[in-house]
Amino acid sequence: MLNTTALPRTADEDTTVAPAPQRRSRSGNGSKTKRRGAWAEGHARTIVSPLELKSRWGRRIYWALLAVVLAVFTLVFVFPLYWMVTGAMKTGEEIAQMPPSLFPKAPDFSVFADAWELFDMGLLLKNTLFYAVGAWLFALAVDVTAAYALSKLRPMFGNVILGAMLATLMIPPIVVMIPAYITVTEVPIFGWHLLNSPWAIWFPAAANGFNIFLLKRFFDSIPNELLEAAEIDGVPPWRVLVSIILPISRPILGVVSIFTVVMVFKDFVWPLLVLPDSSRMTISVGLSQTAGAVTQNQTMAGLVIASVPMIIVFLFFQRSIMAGLTAGSLKG
Repeated sequence: MLNTTALPRTADEDTTVAPAPQRRSRSGNGSKTKRRGAWAEGHARTIVSPLELKSRWGRRIYWALLAVVLAVFTLVFVFPLYWMVTGAMKTGEEIAQMPPSLFPKAPDFSVFADAWELFDMGLLLKNTLFYAVGAWLFALAVDVTAAYALSKLRPMFGNVILGAMLATLMIPPIVVMIPAYITVTEVPIFGWHLLNSPWAIWFPAAANGFNIFLLKRFFDSIPNELLEAAEIDGVPPWRVLVSIILPISRPILGVVSIFTVVMVFKDFVWPLLVLPDSSRMTISVGLSQTAGAVTQNQTMAGLVIASVPMIIVFLFFQRSIMAGLTAGSLKG
């Protein structure tokens, strides 16, 4: 009788017997992977898991809580504006009564016409618009060229210069108020006297480190191949900026423009210092100077009129603001 245990195994026997544990092992790993995938799908790292959202009550509770949160935050931000508008249409007794009423008993819309005449809103709006347009033009001229130089021309110590510009954002504006005021009273070297002049508004608004940073980040996302192709054709750098960079940069230019205009409209302390002449005041300063001589509802009516331009700007350009802030954040 042959001893089969001593016989060597053939190649066929090796190929048929050996893979069996491996198949079981692969199938076991596959089942573990499927279980892990199912666990990950059912246990997503969110406040409310997808499984709970699929249920009827989970979906109802989620949308109810979301509606409540949105309504609360909307009231928090919109209520001051509502209180200002309704307060303008109330009488002085209604404004002073306690507890205050949410709705005017007899809305008086003529107070807006009175406020327009008492505050001379036409002159104040014209002055503010003039300062805003000039600051916008100077800001685009200075900030765009500075960002273009730092991003594409790569000057010596460019990172150091950019860091110094960003460091100015850490300084509170009130700290540099006195040095800036001394500067505009008599500009060093030139000896210019800029008080009661629009240049006192335009020059400080022209150089803005935050706007330069936004523009530089956007310019960094523009492919260098476009500039290299223009250099091969012999296009000078200023023509590259005007013909190539600026048409591509419309979203971020819109954001910088909105920020500059809004800053001039809402600024109060600086125009109060450098524009003491009543015929040159901005709208914020003019309202504060005349508020003590008129009634409270007329003051609120003037504030409503002053808020209308910025509300219109926000309603028309709110998408451009978000699109411009996120534009250029990703490359490729």
